[in-house]
Amino acid sequence: MDFDLQWLLIGLPVAFALGWLGSRFDLRQWKRDSRDAPRAYFKGLNLLLNEQQDKAIDAFIEAVQNDPDTTDLHFALGNLFRRRGEFERAVRVHQHLLQRADLAATERHRAQHALAQDFLKAGLFDRAEEAFRALDGTAYQAEAQLALLMLYERSRDWARAIEVADRIEAAGGASLAPRVAHYWCELAQAADDRGDAEAADQALRRARQAAPGAIRPLVMSGRRLARRGQAVEALAAWDELRRCQPAAFALVAAEYADTAIACGRGQAAHVALLDLIKHEPGIDLLRALARLQVDDAAAARQRLLDLLRLQPTLSAALDLLDDARAPLDAQALPALRQALAAAAKPLQRYRCAACGFEAQHWFWQCPGCLNWDSYPPRRIEEQ
Repeated sequence: MDFDLQWLLIGLPVAFALGWLGSRFDLRQWKRDSRDAPRAYFKGLNLLLNEQQDKAIDAFIEAVQNDPDTTDLHFALGNLFRRRGEFERAVRVHQHLLQRADLAATERHRAQHALAQDFLKAGLFDRAEEAFRALDGTAYQAEAQLALLMLYERSRDWARAIEVADRIEAAGGASLAPRVAHYWCELAQAADDRGDAEAADQALRRARQAAPGAIRPLVMSGRRLARRGQAVEALAAWDELRRCQPAAFALVAAEYADTAIACGRGQAAHVALLDLIKHEPGIDLLRALARLQVDDAAAARQRLLDLLRLQPTLSAALDLLDDARAPLDAQALPALRQALAAAAKPLQRYRCAACGFEAQHWFWQCPGCLNWDSYPPRRIEEQ
């Protein structure tokens, strides 16, 4: 049977025309879908900027339905759910992304990170921990490690917090030595509470190793030694605190004085406190000096007046008023008035009942929140 070339010449143009028409139909459909998806997306974005989150969510859902393969729309929708506290819906959106087999590795890691944040915000700490740990070796590892650190702090799992902090530092992150010292101190406190003195001592040594200049290990060490009757050793620990962190010594000044009296070292403590108060004046140091009862009345009163002029605080003013060793005189009254004026100044203001904005003058309309008649006609000290 002979093949007629005439039919081939006719069929080729017909096939080409049909293919062209089909492609045009598909192209128009694709353009229509692409046009609908951005329109819904920008509508949702506009509603979101206008703080209309309910309508924005509806718009994003419409955009996702029009273009289910667009991952950015899913992330926007999931983040909106999380911000509104609808954590279950946020989890479903991000889990749906993770179940997609065609999802690129970078997008999969992003979805895993978003899912971990959903669990964390929802208070599902065990599931959040598992989700954050799954991000090891990804671009989100550093963020996940910091989130785990905060998670372990909230759950007071200090051992794991130390482990994560060590990993962050080993990976080249910022030094977390002060925080690690606090973790070891928390472990020492827990050991003390259960009566394990050896474990508490070891934890405090690890705290000192982690951050030699940290305040808390020295404070705790001195207190533990004083409780055990090792007064000389307690004074040595606090003397180290006085030398390396003089501003923080006020935390233990009273205990330092009492411990020095207990072991017969009141005079040495008096000299040490006098030297410190020249550089770090404060009411706690003055009260510690008063406990030692080494000064005469005139010297103690003069130091109190000097402090009141330097730091016009209510605490110093009260101590001066309570001082029964001498009546108030012309030298004391100006310093006392200065202290009272400085303490009263923040209270001689008006505070908005709506937003808390404070001002020296009374307003009909609050400059902060622009509400009318929100200022009570009384100052803070009169309320």
